[in-house]
Amino acid sequence: MKPETAPLPSGAFEPEITAFYCIYCGYMAADTAGALQIQYPANVKFMRMPCTGKTDVRYLLEAFEQGADGVYLVACPIGNCHHVRGNERGRARVQRAKMILDEIGLGGERLEMFFVSGSQGHAFAMAAQTMTERIRGLGPNPLKKHAKTRQLSLETVDEELDEDADFRGRKTGKSSRK
Repeated sequence: MKPETAPLPSGAFEPEITAFYCIYCGYMAADTAGALQIQYPANVKFMRMPCTGKTDVRYLLEAFEQGADGVYLVACPIGNCHHVRGNERGRARVQRAKMILDEIGLGGERLEMFFVSGSQGHAFAMAAQTMTERIRGLGPNPLKKHAKTRQLSLETVDEELDEDADFRGRKTGKSSRK
Protein backbone atom coordinates (compact mmCIF):
# COMPACT_ATOMS: atom_id res chain seq x y z
CA MET A 1 0.00 0.00 0.00
CA LYS A 2 1.27 3.46 -0.86
CA PRO A 3 2.44 5.66 2.02
CA GLU A 4 0.28 8.69 2.67
CA THR A 5 0.38 11.91 4.64
CA ALA A 6 -2.42 13.95 6.11
CA PRO A 7 -3.61 16.78 3.86
CA LEU A 8 -1.74 20.02 4.49
CA PRO A 9 -3.10 23.54 4.31
CA SER A 10 -2.44 25.31 1.03
CA GLY A 11 1.14 26.60 0.83
CA ALA A 12 2.31 24.52 3.81
CA PHE A 13 5.88 23.23 3.80
CA GLU A 14 6.20 19.54 2.94
CA PRO A 15 9.76 18.42 3.71
CA GLU A 16 11.87 16.24 1.44
CA ILE A 17 13.47 13.54 3.57
CA THR A 18 16.08 10.96 2.64
CA ALA A 19 16.27 7.76 4.67
CA PHE A 20 19.10 5.25 4.47
CA TYR A 21 18.37 1.75 5.71
CA CYS A 22 20.26 -1.51 5.92
CA ILE A 23 19.23 -4.52 3.87
CA TYR A 24 18.61 -6.53 7.00
CA CYS A 25 16.52 -5.00 9.80
CA GLY A 26 15.78 -1.72 8.00
CA TYR A 27 14.54 -3.42 4.85
CA MET A 28 12.63 -6.07 6.81
CA ALA A 29 10.93 -3.39 8.92
CA ALA A 30 9.90 -1.54 5.73
CA ASP A 31 8.59 -4.80 4.31
CA THR A 32 6.68 -5.51 7.54
CA ALA A 33 5.14 -2.04 7.46
CA GLY A 34 3.99 -2.68 3.90
CA ALA A 35 2.62 -6.14 4.68
CA LEU A 36 0.65 -4.74 7.63
CA GLN A 37 -0.50 -1.78 5.48
CA ILE A 38 0.92 0.69 8.00
CA GLN A 39 0.76 4.24 6.67
CA TYR A 40 3.78 6.54 6.79
CA PRO A 41 4.58 9.85 5.06
CA ALA A 42 5.11 9.67 1.31
CA ASN A 43 7.73 12.44 1.36
CA VAL A 44 10.51 10.04 2.43
CA LYS A 45 12.91 8.71 -0.23
CA PHE A 46 14.57 5.46 0.79
CA MET A 47 18.12 4.44 -0.04
CA ARG A 48 19.15 0.86 0.67
CA MET A 49 22.62 0.12 2.05
CA PRO A 50 24.37 -3.20 2.78
CA CYS A 51 24.80 -2.07 6.40
CA THR A 52 24.59 1.25 8.21
CA GLY A 53 28.22 0.61 9.10
CA LYS A 54 28.93 1.52 5.46
CA THR A 55 27.53 4.99 6.11
CA ASP A 56 29.98 7.67 5.14
CA VAL A 57 29.67 11.21 6.45
CA ARG A 58 29.95 12.34 2.82
CA TYR A 59 26.74 10.45 1.92
CA LEU A 60 24.84 12.19 4.67
CA LEU A 61 26.13 15.65 3.81
CA GLU A 62 25.59 15.05 0.09
CA ALA A 63 21.92 14.30 0.75
CA PHE A 64 21.56 17.78 2.24
CA GLU A 65 23.49 19.32 -0.66
CA GLN A 66 21.13 17.56 -3.07
CA GLY A 67 18.13 19.22 -1.39
CA ALA A 68 17.00 16.95 1.43
CA ASP A 69 15.44 18.90 4.30
CA GLY A 70 16.13 16.01 6.69
CA VAL A 71 18.02 12.72 6.67
CA TYR A 72 17.78 9.65 8.85
CA LEU A 73 19.12 6.11 9.06
CA VAL A 74 17.28 2.94 10.05
CA ALA A 75 19.64 0.37 11.53
CA CYS A 76 19.55 -2.94 13.34
CA PRO A 77 19.14 -2.69 17.13
CA ILE A 78 22.38 -2.14 19.06
CA GLY A 79 23.92 -5.51 19.87
CA ASN A 80 21.98 -7.22 17.09
CA CYS A 81 23.70 -6.05 13.90
CA HIS A 82 24.12 -8.63 11.16
CA HIS A 83 27.64 -7.25 10.65
CA VAL A 84 28.45 -7.43 14.36
CA ARG A 85 29.12 -3.74 15.10
CA GLY A 86 28.18 -2.03 11.85
CA ASN A 87 25.35 -0.07 13.41
CA GLU A 88 27.72 1.24 16.10
CA ARG A 89 30.11 2.48 13.39
CA GLY A 90 27.14 4.08 11.63
CA ARG A 91 26.04 5.76 14.86
CA ALA A 92 29.52 7.23 15.36
CA ARG A 93 29.49 8.63 11.83
CA VAL A 94 26.01 10.10 12.32
CA GLN A 95 27.26 11.84 15.47
CA ARG A 96 30.21 13.26 13.52
CA ALA A 97 27.92 14.45 10.73
CA LYS A 98 25.62 16.10 13.30
CA MET A 99 28.60 18.04 14.67
CA ILE A 100 29.51 19.18 11.15
CA LEU A 101 25.92 20.23 10.46
CA ASP A 102 25.90 22.25 13.69
CA GLU A 103 29.25 23.85 12.79
CA ILE A 104 28.06 24.97 9.36
CA GLY A 105 24.76 26.28 10.72
CA LEU A 106 22.44 23.75 9.10
CA GLY A 107 21.64 22.05 12.40
CA GLY A 108 22.39 18.54 13.59
CA GLU A 109 18.73 18.01 14.51
CA ARG A 110 18.04 17.53 10.78
CA LEU A 111 19.86 14.18 11.01
CA GLU A 112 18.83 11.19 13.13
CA MET A 113 19.34 7.45 13.49
CA PHE A 114 16.71 4.91 14.52
CA PHE A 115 17.36 1.34 15.66
CA VAL A 116 14.57 -1.01 14.57
CA SER A 117 14.27 -4.78 14.27
CA GLY A 118 12.76 -6.38 11.20
CA SER A 119 9.45 -7.11 12.88
CA GLN A 120 8.88 -3.51 13.97
CA GLY A 121 6.89 -2.13 11.06
CA HIS A 122 5.15 0.36 13.34
CA ALA A 123 8.51 1.69 14.61
CA PHE A 124 9.69 2.03 11.00
CA ALA A 125 6.62 4.09 10.11
CA MET A 126 6.95 6.09 13.32
CA ALA A 127 10.54 7.04 12.41
CA ALA A 128 9.29 8.49 9.11
CA GLN A 129 6.50 10.35 10.91
CA THR A 130 8.83 11.64 13.63
CA MET A 131 11.32 13.02 11.12
CA THR A 132 8.59 14.56 8.95
CA GLU A 133 7.10 16.41 11.93
CA ARG A 134 10.52 17.50 13.19
CA ILE A 135 11.57 18.88 9.81
CA ARG A 136 8.24 20.63 9.30
CA GLY A 137 8.99 22.47 12.54
CA LEU A 138 12.54 23.35 11.43
CA GLY A 139 11.53 24.52 7.97
CA PRO A 140 13.21 24.05 4.60
CA ASN A 141 16.88 23.25 4.14
CA PRO A 142 18.66 26.64 3.95
CA LEU A 143 21.00 25.24 1.29
CA LYS A 144 18.10 25.11 -1.18
CA LYS A 145 17.93 28.90 -1.31
CA HIS A 146 21.66 29.11 -1.96
CA ALA A 147 21.46 26.36 -4.57
CA LYS A 148 18.82 28.31 -6.53
CA THR A 149 20.95 31.47 -6.38
CA ARG A 150 24.02 29.51 -7.43
CA GLN A 151 22.11 27.86 -10.31
CA LEU A 152 20.98 31.27 -11.55
CA SER A 153 24.54 32.60 -11.41
CA LEU A 154 25.84 29.52 -13.27
CA GLU A 155 23.23 30.05 -15.99
CA THR A 156 24.38 33.67 -16.32
CA VAL A 157 28.00 32.51 -16.64
CA ASP A 158 26.99 30.00 -19.34
CA GLU A 159 25.20 32.75 -21.28
CA GLU A 160 28.25 35.00 -21.04
CA LEU A 161 30.50 32.19 -22.25
CA ASP A 162 28.24 31.65 -25.26
CA GLU A 163 28.47 35.37 -26.10
CA ASP A 164 32.26 35.19 -25.88
CA ALA A 165 32.50 32.07 -28.04
CA ASP A 166 34.01 33.97 -30.97
CA PHE A 167 36.50 35.62 -28.67
CA ARG A 168 37.74 32.23 -27.47
CA GLY A 169 38.34 31.15 -31.06
CA ARG A 170 35.26 29.01 -31.64
CA LYS A 171 34.03 29.01 -35.17
CA THR A 172 30.37 28.55 -35.90
CA GLY A 173 29.42 27.15 -39.26
CA LYS A 174 32.78 27.94 -40.90
CA SER A 175 35.79 25.75 -41.18
CA SER A 176 39.04 27.22 -39.83
CA ARG A 177 41.03 25.38 -42.55
CA LYS A 178 42.10 27.18 -45.72
